[in-house]
Amino acid sequence: MNPVSILLLGFAMSTDAFAAAIGKGAAMTRPRLSQAMRAGLIFGVIEAITPVLGWLLGKGASRYIEAWDHWIAFGLLLVLGLHMIWNGLKPDADEPVDEAKQHGIVGLAITGLSTSIDALAVGVGLAFVDTPIAVVALVIGLCTFSMVTLGIMLGRVLGEMVGKRAEMIGGVILIGVGLVIVYEHLVG
Repeated sequence: MNPVSILLLGFAMSTDAFAAAIGKGAAMTRPRLSQAMRAGLIFGVIEAITPVLGWLLGKGASRYIEAWDHWIAFGLLLVLGLHMIWNGLKPDADEPVDEAKQHGIVGLAITGLSTSIDALAVGVGLAFVDTPIAVVALVIGLCTFSMVTLGIMLGRVLGEMVGKRAEMIGGVILIGVGLVIVYEHLVG
């Protein structure tokens, strides 16, 4: 993967967290920068750890499926991208939420973990291609930190409308990264 692909992957992985952060920011009463940065840190750390865990799982299986690795990576990214697009298109369920739990550290960690499952799957896919996973994880974590911090601060202004579009854009980017992986394998 080239540096541009890694950066695009980092932003694609952070879009679902950005969408969640906009929703959290919209629900919070005048969020302060320190609150936004705390949420960004929690999301960023979780989002950086999960692709490494996925990569370790994928490396264990890579020697058995090396001939198909690029197609597996593409397939995972395609499915995740389509899932993100689908989530961006479907309406949200209106459920009552306990605000103290929602904005506390545990609530933020649970939300961060739920938005990082795609990064775990991406990590599995990246185990099959020559990728510096530490660099990818760091970029994903930093992008997520930045996007969540920004999302919380923008949440009061932008509301949920942009959040859904951000998730769809992230899905399209994931599919594009998958296509780049297949292209680089076929011409390389």
